[in-house]
Amino acid sequence: MPLTPLDIHNKEFSKGFRGYDEDEVNEFLDQVIKDYEIVIREKKELEERLSDLNDRIGHFTNIEETLHKSIVIAQEAAEDVKRNAQKEAKLIIKEAEKNSDRIVNESLSKARKIALEIEELKKQSKVFRTRFKMLIEAQLDLLNNDDWDHLLEYELDATELKSAQEEDSLA
Repeated sequence: MPLTPLDIHNKEFSKGFRGYDEDEVNEFLDQVIKDYEIVIREKKELEERLSDLNDRIGHFTNIEETLHKSIVIAQEAAEDVKRNAQKEAKLIIKEAEKNSDRIVNESLSKARKIALEIEELKKQSKVFRTRFKMLIEAQLDLLNNDDWDHLLEYELDATELKSAQEEDSLA
């Protein structure tokens, strides 16, 4: 066990023949006591300071570990976000491709339907044109008929017409 200042102060030496000067020894011991007390006080202060610094180092070590874990978590979260964004982008692209295929197929189907309708309208217009031409030709045939000339040959005077009307009204 180390000496304490009190141990030094209470130390008594045996006296011998021709021993050391007691005042000198006491004065030296007093100086040793003072220096030893200073050393013990400084040691205690240094131990307290060391303890404080160790606590601070522990605190900063905890902060460093926490920051490291936070960085790792942030990197993992960033990777997750990136992966999710890539998956979502792929889904959007697939959906767009599917929609574009559907739109193209619908457009082709509509184009075919319209082409069929155009062909049907062409057929109907040919039939209409043919029938209209036949109607006009029939009307022209009627106009060109000799019956018109025969009708113009009849001559009736106004007196004959009046007497025919009166006969019809009496009858």
